[in-house]
Amino acid sequence: MEIQEIKQRFGIIGSSPLLNRAINIAIQVAPTDISVLITGESGSGKEVFSHIIHQISPRKHGPFIAVNCGAIPEGTIDSELFGHEKGAYTGAVGERKGYFETVNGGTIFLDEIAEMPLGTQARLLRVLESGQYIKVGSSKVEKTNVRVIAATNVDVYEAVKNGKFREDLYYRLNTVPLRIPPLRDRKEDVYLLFRKFTSDFTDKYRTPPIQLDEEAQQVLINYSWPGNIRQLKNMAEQLAVLERDRVITAQTLLSYIPAEQTGKNLPMRLDNQQKEDFSERDILYKVLFDMKRDMVELKKLVADIIENGGVSINHSGNAQSINQLYRDIEMPGNHEPQFTLQKPVTNNNINTNPYNITHDAEEVEESLSLVDKESDLIRKALKKHKGKRKLAASELGISERTLYRKIKELNL
Repeated sequence: MEIQEIKQRFGIIGSSPLLNRAINIAIQVAPTDISVLITGESGSGKEVFSHIIHQISPRKHGPFIAVNCGAIPEGTIDSELFGHEKGAYTGAVGERKGYFETVNGGTIFLDEIAEMPLGTQARLLRVLESGQYIKVGSSKVEKTNVRVIAATNVDVYEAVKNGKFREDLYYRLNTVPLRIPPLRDRKEDVYLLFRKFTSDFTDKYRTPPIQLDEEAQQVLINYSWPGNIRQLKNMAEQLAVLERDRVITAQTLLSYIPAEQTGKNLPMRLDNQQKEDFSERDILYKVLFDMKRDMVELKKLVADIIENGGVSINHSGNAQSINQLYRDIEMPGNHEPQFTLQKPVTNNNINTNPYNITHDAEEVEESLSLVDKESDLIRKALKKHKGKRKLAASELGISERTLYRKIKELNL
């Protein structure tokens, strides 16, 4: 049977490659009795695929039943699936046949299989492996010939790791995995589905046809549809009934999207390259701002050294100032400072006091050279630690790499 024939027979709309692949897997597995695990988000159409598998299988003339495991209370699910004997529990006034008995020779679709209790999972595993089960309150082994198709909208493997689903049952059901793509991965099918739904509902309620303007079509296609086809169908029905203006604008369409989903699910038109550029730009701005801040603080620090140092400043004071200088101008990412301290120029035509700091005559005549003090401190630190650069750098509060560069620059 061809894919197009399946689409026409079961009313499937769309030409997405992911959708076509899912239909093709269903066609291939249908003639067998292999168990199938259908996975997909809520509202994506998992039950439709269970009907496809049953209707084109050799069991198509046998019974079919869909059971929502999450809707049956834990205390009664064993009785629902496998039946019970009279008096098996309080309220069991008579014998009851379970689904595995009544659907013998057909197909049972277990929706939301991940919601099934662990005890029931063990019973189901035995049915899958040997076709045998025992009714609640009985000791007699019953036989059944039922094909099981299961479905879930959760990550079953994650449930296995969390101890909420039996691993052996997972592998037994997952003989052939069948994933139904979410609507957001079928963008080429969204508008076709919307037109089909609005056409059906306008015919049903005898209202004028619905049309979308260009912007509304883009909103419809680019929305992520967390409720998938079920949500799209619901919106189409609301528009067909409520809107007097039959040409729908983007603003009107957005009013039918829940407020808490508007910002979260409408996509930002931003590809990976743009995201990467945006991030790099932010980093560059941060580096530039940091450099500006560091240069301002450096100017203040140098001005403070010149103003407060005087001729009586001691070596420890110089060491502290230079150490603070290196710490304050350290660039992000542990890069070495990209500057060297230059010896002040004493040419009379050049302003040697760019910070406009006033000193008395004695301080001006005996102004200190940072380069000389720096050289003197490095020599003393190396001498103290007997030439060991690592210890000397630690003493000075700078990195060994910076110390090595300073030794070369100062010809020490």
